[in-house]
Amino acid sequence: MQVQDIQFASRFNGLSGSAIREIFKLLAKPGMISFAGGNPAFSALPDEEVAQVAQKVLRDDGKRILQYGATEGYPPFLEVMKPYLSEHFGVDMEQNGVLPTTGSTQGMNLLCSALIDPGDRIIVEDPTFLGNMQCMKLYQAELVPVSSDEDGMNMEDLEEKIRACRPKMIYTIPTFQNPTGRTMSLEKRKKVAALAERYGVVVAEDDPYHDLRYTGQELPTIKSFDEAGFVVFLGSFSKVISPGLRVGFMAAEPGLLRKCVIAKQSSDLHTALLNQAICAEYISQGLLAPHIEAICRSYSVQLETMLSGIGQINAFTWVTRPEGGLFIFAALKEGLDALALLPKAVDAGVAYVPGTHFYAGGGHENTLRLNFSMAEPETIRKGLALLQGVLDNT
Repeated sequence: MQVQDIQFASRFNGLSGSAIREIFKLLAKPGMISFAGGNPAFSALPDEEVAQVAQKVLRDDGKRILQYGATEGYPPFLEVMKPYLSEHFGVDMEQNGVLPTTGSTQGMNLLCSALIDPGDRIIVEDPTFLGNMQCMKLYQAELVPVSSDEDGMNMEDLEEKIRACRPKMIYTIPTFQNPTGRTMSLEKRKKVAALAERYGVVVAEDDPYHDLRYTGQELPTIKSFDEAGFVVFLGSFSKVISPGLRVGFMAAEPGLLRKCVIAKQSSDLHTALLNQAICAEYISQGLLAPHIEAICRSYSVQLETMLSGIGQINAFTWVTRPEGGLFIFAALKEGLDALALLPKAVDAGVAYVPGTHFYAGGGHENTLRLNFSMAEPETIRKGLALLQGVLDNT
């Protein structure tokens, strides 16, 4: 027997890894302009401040930070999180209702570990974040897509799917959704919380882009309307402090959270204490609010530059106009295939993510996702000109 004959677990059947990660392999070409990722801008990474904060927390509490810690979290981090969740998200939780995670991605993994058996159904927005779809598929869930429009999931379709398939979970990114950038309306947020209680289904509210608002009115979280404990709130400091620190959090009813703690114990034992300490101190020193304000000013200009440039390209038939976040979603004329055109775009020096990857059932080959945060305005204009050249010659 040879190593290539190894029998892998059936849960990997049909999974080939993240399409975005595969696209990254194409970007080694010098001068490549990438609209494919979802990273914060390099200018949005506060390296000097984090270096100073890291030195302080190690001087003040280094022995405890460098030791093993509780899975439930580093105490100063949990102390900071209670007012942070209340002030930023309208979520009032006791410390035993919050769990630090290694990025919000781990939060979704832990939630699936706690809830999902093979064949269980999960309702997802159509389209939605492909990384978490991959997580759900690894747990062998059946994904049930619900149609979405400019202000989030279609509520009639959602309730009909809940009644028809009795899902274990509903997964939603209500604010500046990935990939569309759209934001769920206030009335729909209230409705999702009410449906969760009525039908006894857990809602995973994924909200990593909440603070990246450039225009419009901030909206309450779905969790803030949760009176029965069915909504699990997933958040992250990746987009507002650093993705490299890998610090996220989940807020949930203590009984459900305890199952996630048990799952985390066998996953990574605990999220790095140093990284939790850095985030806690960064917030405590009052550094987060001005940092968010600064990066939002920059991102706002980048977003408007991309929207303006796309408006000059005739091959696009529609484009979302987000009030925040990191992404624009767009459609090409019928007959154009964004997946088939990607190699030509890469050869020309520009990359994007084909939209088909974000749909649970595939299709929608004429759609694509564009990220604006990693390119300065002049680079955005240049990249869109390159993309226009590819589209005009198709």
